[in-house]
Amino acid sequence: MDSDKTAKLSFETALTKLEAIVDAMEQGEVPLAELLAQYEEGSKLLKVCESRLKDAELKIEKLKKQKDGSAAFESLTASTTE
Repeated sequence: MDSDKTAKLSFETALTKLEAIVDAMEQGEVPLAELLAQYEEGSKLLKVCESRLKDAELKIEKLKKQKDGSAAFESLTASTTE
């Protein structure tokens, strides 16, 4: 996949493609040459996902306001429920 096209993907599209690559790799039936190409593409998709998440985090931080109207920047922490 072209780097410019990868960079323009939405978070959801990039994540779906990344999940498909991981599934194919986990099945172990991918030839080595293709495996390397998929690994490279997966790395690019991961960077896109991380970038989209970081952008969303920054937007959320900007939108949070304290009662007096000043910005309240808070770190976002991932919560996991199991």
